Amino acid sequence: MTETQRERAVVAKRVDSGTPDTAEIRELARAAGYEVVGELTQTRSEDPALHVGEGKAEQLARTVVREDARVVVFDNQLGPYQTYNLGNKLPEGVRIIDRFRLILEIFGQRARTRKAQLQVELAQLRYELPRAEAKASLARRDERPGFMGLGEYDESREQDIKSQISRIRDELDRIEETEQHRRERRRESGFDLVALAGYTNAGKSTLLRRLAADVDVDENEQLHPDLDTTAESEDRLFTTLGTTTRRADMDRRDVLVTDTVGFISDLPHWLVESFKSTLDSVYRADLVLLVVDVSEPVEEIREKLVTCHDTLYERNEAPIVTVLNKIDTVDAEDVARKREALSALAPSPVAVSAKTGENVDRLCDRIHAELPDYQHERLVLPMPDETMSVVSWIHDNANVSDVDYGDQVVIEFEARPAVVEQSRARASDLAASV
Repeated sequence: MTETQRERAVVAKRVDSGTPDTAEIRELARAAGYEVVGELTQTRSEDPALHVGEGKAEQLARTVVREDARVVVFDNQLGPYQTYNLGNKLPEGVRIIDRFRLILEIFGQRARTRKAQLQVELAQLRYELPRAEAKASLARRDERPGFMGLGEYDESREQDIKSQISRIRDELDRIEETEQHRRERRRESGFDLVALAGYTNAGKSTLLRRLAADVDVDENEQLHPDLDTTAESEDRLFTTLGTTTRRADMDRRDVLVTDTVGFISDLPHWLVESFKSTLDSVYRADLVLLVVDVSEPVEEIREKLVTCHDTLYERNEAPIVTVLNKIDTVDAEDVARKREALSALAPSPVAVSAKTGENVDRLCDRIHAELPDYQHERLVLPMPDETMSVVSWIHDNANVSDVDYGDQVVIEFEARPAVVEQSRARASDLAASV
């Protein structure tokens, strides 16, 4: 969408105390394709009818008229009746979108895979369900169609939504089962699985491109043909919605790195839950790299780390290494100060610049140190016709240190426990065939 095609939007935010900050909601609105032409803020307790006060609602209406806006974006969650009442204050045809509806719009625009599209649809239905339930409850109680302008009550709508949610969950479970089989096959082939997690715009996609063995990190170069656009490195929110997996450029072991959907502040549980199958790529990894933007204020970084830990430690058993990214944008003293301030949440972090490549070699060393230990194995193989194919398989899936060919083949190697087990099974099959 070009700038001239963007709908003009006014952003609004209410906070109980303090000074409202509209920087993030402006970025979200732009990410959704809106042109932000004005804003309105208020510090006060929530008004049950309008969310903001009566006077602010009227001021909002004047701002919308003055700026010729067609959309109002609230950086708050609005109830259905608040939305309706605010709509009555605004010119006809002006849409009202709250924070979570806006996020769902962005997700919908970025969903390219079947899995991502299903997750967006699930989140939208979970957003709509309590509104349908509230509407049904009031309609039953009041027995008037169109109560409070919310439209005629359709008694089947609640059940329709619940049925759709059940159907989508079943399909997502099937997709996740397939993906889990794929992850297990990768592990059986000797790959360690590393997941990138963290807030959107922290630089996860740039770091993936820096670590990847087959992708040029230079953003001015044409993307590698296998690189999904979900791993493009851009300064915008929600560039990554699905997951992208690439083989890492590491000499000592075979590592696959997955870039996952970015977190964002103040997401409700129902929205995070809708994307849990994407987060399974994090939960089922051997190591998680939690990427944060070190150029942000230390209190903001701390708050984000707490939120990430709450999400990741819920189901994750793998070690988590915090990566302080974007050190090219701050001085060394600032990095040291923030490292010290965050030490309780991020012990022994690795400070890097994914953009320039600074200290990425140290990160690779840390990845190697944190991943599960390899097992050493020495196998003696008989010499039927199939022996060389087994030797070749071990070369492909392990680090072979020595091979002695004689009447028998003696091979020594290091590998993941699953690969060692498979190699023993193959050796047993060879012995049984002689």
